Amino acid sequence: MTQTSRRFLPPEAIARISRLEILARNVVEGFLSGLHRSPYFGQSVEFAQHREYAPGDDIRRIDWKVWSKTDRYYIKQYEEETNLRTLLLVDQSESMQFGSGKLTKYEYACQIAASLAYLLLRQQDAVGITTFDSEIRSRVPFSSKQNHLHAILATLDQNQPSKKTDLQRLLAQVADEQTRRGLIVVISDLFVDRPGLFKGLKLLRTRGHDVMVMHVMDDEELDFQYSGTTKFEGMEETGDLVCDPRALREGYLKAVTEFVDDLHRNCARQMIDFQTIRTSEHLDAALAYYVTHRVGMRKSVRS
Repeated sequence: MTQTSRRFLPPEAIARISRLEILARNVVEGFLSGLHRSPYFGQSVEFAQHREYAPGDDIRRIDWKVWSKTDRYYIKQYEEETNLRTLLLVDQSESMQFGSGKLTKYEYACQIAASLAYLLLRQQDAVGITTFDSEIRSRVPFSSKQNHLHAILATLDQNQPSKKTDLQRLLAQVADEQTRRGLIVVISDLFVDRPGLFKGLKLLRTRGHDVMVMHVMDDEELDFQYSGTTKFEGMEETGDLVCDPRALREGYLKAVTEFVDDLHRNCARQMIDFQTIRTSEHLDAALAYYVTHRVGMRKSVRS
């Protein structure tokens, strides 16, 4: 944590951010130690291209032959290091406040984002983050520097879920702003207008971006194990409902299944990787999903 961040963050916030950083580090390092011969992780051996030297780069990777011909410094960039500019989009709308277990959906989404950011920075990839509800709430620009993680964690910590979600508007804005192609990871419960969502995702794909969707859901939202007269408090201006949930369970589960299937089907049409992740699942599930996606990207580039 830098001196500047300590000056402006209260001690309790610093403690929360530190815990999140420790959690992300432990999850990622534990996950990586469990991988065997992954085609994504490990030492790069296949040369792909050059990029211009930037302050902070390892001078041992300067190509001195290129320097002797051009009088400019260029870094050798390997296959695993190309096309690794990743934007994390984290939903902080009111529906993300829900949680029947230890974590709300937003807290779980933050842990996913923190773990992915740590993983990406560990691989020296550039990562940025944007939080949103009906509009963009905060941004952290792209960087591949290790201390960039603190800015990301501080941004996640300072936000509290509120308002409705407008993903179509957000994705259209992201498509206009991100002129350089990259990977965009959407982390959300996707309680949005689906036609608008699909239009936004299609626009990102049309602009050449690779897209992943991590659909975060609570166990009770998927299983609906409530019993007895229950008051359900609506979020995002949906109103409250008092009922016997057992009378609704069959119809509710059918609607949820159709909802998830529709998301999966439409994402598949756009060649977008989609995964529903329960908040009760270990974060390894999200990391494994990301790694599988990255391996798939490399294979498609080669073919």
